This record gives sequence, structure tokens and C-alpha cells, in this order.
Amino acid sequence: MSKKEINSIDTKFNNLIMVVSILIPLIVAVLFSVKLKDFGIDVEPLTFLPPIYATINGITALLLIAAVISIKNGKRKLHENLMTTAIMCSVVFLIMYVAYHLTADSTKFGDVNHDGIVDEVELAKVGVWRIVYFLILISHIILSIVIIPLVLFTFARALAERFDKHKKLAKITFPIWLYVAITGVLVFLMISPYYAK
Repeated sequence: MSKKEINSIDTKFNNLIMVVSILIPLIVAVLFSVKLKDFGIDVEPLTFLPPIYATINGITALLLIAAVISIKNGKRKLHENLMTTAIMCSVVFLIMYVAYHLTADSTKFGDVNHDGIVDEVELAKVGVWRIVYFLILISHIILSIVIIPLVLFTFARALAERFDKHKKLAKITFPIWLYVAITGVLVFLMISPYYAK
């Protein structure tokens, strides 16, 4: 394959990745603000999903660590399989996350009585943990948007067998993706006491 053909393929991949990277957060943001009940669709809230998708985040973190260990030990096929599985886990997480938020109202951190309002008494109970929760949550959300193109570009470089560029980008992608996966679990653990039973 000539350099011109490679550059042409790169350009097509790059454009597609950028479009997908913009569309996913936009679609999630729109779906996050929409509830199926608003359209007269009577669906039970899928309240069983948060612990499942939090577990998927935990599994993703373990897959990422195992993938790095495998490539450092020269097990390229195992690394490829682990990374592909991590990407699939992230897609499954996203589908479940959106499904939950389409059917259930958002939970507020510290809302012990589940009335949708965190009053002064509840605020006093949670104290500084509310600030900690929001710092983790905000960094998790921002980096979960940033990680989309990073993962896609890193994966595309591997598929194109441009391993020098893949390795360079993976050094940036890995710690961010790992942070997003781990903080996904932390956010769930912190908010779960406030889910309506």
C-alpha cells in the first residue's frame, strides 16, 4: 500500500472518528434529558441496571490492566482480545446507562428521603462528601467524553498496524480510560445509598 493510500485511509478513519466522538456525547446528553414516560410510554424504571453497569466498569478496568500486562509480556493476540473486549464492555455500559436514564429519574447525592430535594438537614449529613462526589463525577464525565476519540484513534492505529503511533497514543489513552472505568465504580458506590428502593 502506498503512502498516499495510507493517508487516504487515515483521513477517512479520522473524519469518521471525529463524527462519532461528537455524536455520542450529544446523543447521550439529549437522551439523558428525555424520559420515556414523557412520551406516554409506561415502562418500569430499570433500577436493576446501575449495579450491573458499575460492575462492567470494574471489569473494564481489570481488562485494561490485563491488556497492558499482556503486551508488556509480548502476548500481542491476548492484548488485542482484551482490548476488543474492553471496548465491547464500554459499549454495553453506554447502552445500559442510557436505558436506565430513559426510564428512571436522576438520583441526587445526599437525598436520603428520595423526595428529589437535598435539604439543609441532608446537606449537613453528607457534608464534605458531596463536594468529593461532585469532583469525582465531573472529572469522570469530562474524561468519559475525552476518552471516546482517544480509544477510537488508538484502536484504529492498531487495526492499521501502525504500531508506533498506536503505542504513542496508548500511553495517553490507557491512564484516562482506566480513570474513567474506576471512577465509574466509585460514583456508583457513592450514589447507591440514595437510590429509591
